[in-house]
Amino acid sequence: MPAFLLKLSGEALGGKAGVGIEPEILKHYCDEIEAAHREGIKLAVVLGGGNLFRGAHLAAAGMDRVIGDRMGMLATVMNGLALNDFLRRRGIVSQLFSAVPMPGMVEGYNRDTAKAAMHNGAVVILTGGTGNPFFTTDTAACLRAVELGVDAILKATNVDGVYSSDPKKDASALRFEHITYNEVLERELAVMDLTAIVLCKENDLPLVVFDSSESRSLTRIAAGDHVGTRVGAT
Repeated sequence: MPAFLLKLSGEALGGKAGVGIEPEILKHYCDEIEAAHREGIKLAVVLGGGNLFRGAHLAAAGMDRVIGDRMGMLATVMNGLALNDFLRRRGIVSQLFSAVPMPGMVEGYNRDTAKAAMHNGAVVILTGGTGNPFFTTDTAACLRAVELGVDAILKATNVDGVYSSDPKKDASALRFEHITYNEVLERELAVMDLTAIVLCKENDLPLVVFDSSESRSLTRIAAGDHVGTRVGAT
């Protein structure tokens, strides 16, 4: 069975308001992860923290960017603790890691330990971003995906793929079934930040962008069904 890294944004956990953690949304993601896990799909999950804190916003208001980003890293850990708890209460083996060491609370990220946990069937939850300021959780997702050797990154969003422009603002926006990383860069499409896109491109790592509200997306992608937009080298 394939191995995937699932990227979940913090805002998605906050529901329509995009703030806090909405239990029903978290339950939905757990349903999706559980369905994939039961079929033997190996999963790592990288979480954002924008539902609890966004360092870039306060940095724009004058806060030291490094301090703001550190606070954002802590927000991802809070989301990870919630997801880990929900999964474990379902009987799903999961292991939580943080790029920011937190002895006694969260195990520090180690690539070999995380990879072994995935190999042994645990859902690996990765928090704390890269552990460094100025890098987004999208970049963290790409970095961890390369380190763990997964088959693809699955990015859950609030739209059903990659569009030529924002479909919520432009009724004429066209959806791509497949697009290359070079085209994403040339068109300046807001799929991921530039660092993340280049990292995926250089490592020939496929990316699938899909609608997080659709049921059984992970298992359908694993089965080879066409879901969302596939981004690749060619």
